[in-house]
Amino acid sequence: MTIGQRIKQLRARASLTQEQLGEELGVTAQSISKWETGAAMPDITLLPRLAEEFGVTIDELFDLTNEQRLRRIESRMDQEAEIPADVFREYEDFLKAQLAEAKDREPLLSLLAGLYHHRAEADLKRVSRLAREAIALEPDKKDCQWLLQKSDGATSWDWNVANHAKVIDFYQSLIGRGKGPSVYYYLIDNLLADHRADEAEKYLAELAAVPGARPALIEAYRAHIALARFDKPAADAVIEAALAKYPGDWAMLFEAAQYYAGTCDYDKAIECYEASYQSEEDHKPRFRDALEGIAMLCEIKGEYQKAAETYERILDNLKTEWGMTDELDVINAQAEHDRLSRMQ
Repeated sequence: MTIGQRIKQLRARASLTQEQLGEELGVTAQSISKWETGAAMPDITLLPRLAEEFGVTIDELFDLTNEQRLRRIESRMDQEAEIPADVFREYEDFLKAQLAEAKDREPLLSLLAGLYHHRAEADLKRVSRLAREAIALEPDKKDCQWLLQKSDGATSWDWNVANHAKVIDFYQSLIGRGKGPSVYYYLIDNLLADHRADEAEKYLAELAAVPGARPALIEAYRAHIALARFDKPAADAVIEAALAKYPGDWAMLFEAAQYYAGTCDYDKAIECYEASYQSEEDHKPRFRDALEGIAMLCEIKGEYQKAAETYERILDNLKTEWGMTDELDVINAQAEHDRLSRMQ
């Protein structure tokens, strides 16, 4: 059913003539007729008014199936930095209603969580901008410092604030419930962040026996456990041995790059990121994580031109390998390119 046919159906259900509907919307009866016959489409700005007039959601104007509506929500979050409040409420109500009836709840819970996170991300950008402005005016005041921790992930000196104990407890409770290695990865990541090396080593031994565990990541974890014990020479030796054991392996190269970036050996990190990305030349489309790592490290080093050039490569990756045009990923990458170009 086209949107014109849907408008005709809803108008009849509401017992409205074309003239009456046109009067409510501020358009002519002829415009309504053209919509209903498919000769023209209503302006997008009129869709909220149409939905309100008929007592339906905007998506219901298009007579979408539930699956189509779910894909529409996902697509809109990918393409828009901020979803209007009325559309957000419409999506929220729809997902909650689906949850009440669904047998397979996980995809719906995940999408609803993603919807809330999408809104939170937009709000956190405002928090970051306002907190930075306030701190710049009064650097000695603490009022907005903690807000910058929440919005930008700024570090906290206080252990009782910075530790990951609650998240660690949560992932520990999931051990044995999953069939793959993912829970172990998340658990070990957080243990290492808190330098809980002995526990991380215990779970790494269990992880090594889990089907699907990535050998390169296990080697990288061994190095990071040594770092958590403040033994960098031992950690360096583990990474070097792993690179020799898995020569040319993109995953090992990427994990080595992560390691070197974390130990501030930026040149080695860039070299490994580049080698990792190039090793996947025959396996397109490639993920852009390695390029983003290179761009960030170049910026840290003050090499803004190289950072901007790397974002040109990221844009090429998104457009030619992933077929993106005007998605948020492209918009954000272009914004980063432009920002870095101005810094040269």
